[in-house]
Amino acid sequence: MFTLGVDIGSTTAKAVILQDGKDIVASSIIVATVGTSGVQRAVEDVLKQTNLTLSDIEATVATGYGRQTYDDADYQVSELSCHAIGAHFVFPSVRTVIDIGGQDAKVLALNEQGQLDNFVMNDKCAAGTGRFLDVMANILNLKIDDLEVEAAKAQHPAQISSTCTVFAESEVISQLANGTDIADVVAGICNSVATRVASLARRVGIREEVCMTGGVANNGGVRHALEHELGVTIAYDEKAQLMGALGASIYAFKKSLNK
Repeated sequence: MFTLGVDIGSTTAKAVILQDGKDIVASSIIVATVGTSGVQRAVEDVLKQTNLTLSDIEATVATGYGRQTYDDADYQVSELSCHAIGAHFVFPSVRTVIDIGGQDAKVLALNEQGQLDNFVMNDKCAAGTGRFLDVMANILNLKIDDLEVEAAKAQHPAQISSTCTVFAESEVISQLANGTDIADVVAGICNSVATRVASLARRVGIREEVCMTGGVANNGGVRHALEHELGVTIAYDEKAQLMGALGASIYAFKKSLNK
């Protein structure tokens, strides 16, 4: 049995095809804003990888910010539930999930069965999100993937104290004008994200095992800063950005079994 999960985020579209609810046979990540052709391209990509068609898919679940925009979905499910399901699938012992996406940050508390117990999210400001990192990387004329490398070189991380992206941008420019090393500025940016997300996490309560999901999880600079801020080890998997789509596909499989 094949099931499809699509996660339509604010800046990327993700798709995962599962076989029998346990084997990932195809996945795709397309950089595109919600409301564009990104989700169709992601779905076409995973179907091409498997030589399947939509008629071969038993059920499809859409999740994420733009889940209501995908007409081929059989079900729409909250990204909170799907990230919880995906994280529990990859890390069966996980109790706290930190999900940092393009436009928001969420912290989920799970019970022993991997079900969502509680959550808190910040979607009012770009600070502490992938968008914040994109803006900062642009100021520094760096690629987003360079931030982890630069942060690792830091000797004296800069203090980026502004809680607003616009003011933080001015603060970073001032740091550079004063001759602060780029590596120290980047480390300060990563620490700034970690501080904001850690405050969310403490509101939920940190229970180990802790993992990160979402695109920002791929940034080791932020992950390591969060580990230091929270005093815990954060589990990481290369499928971090696919966790929502993976959880959606697992949900689709379970719904199919219960038909």
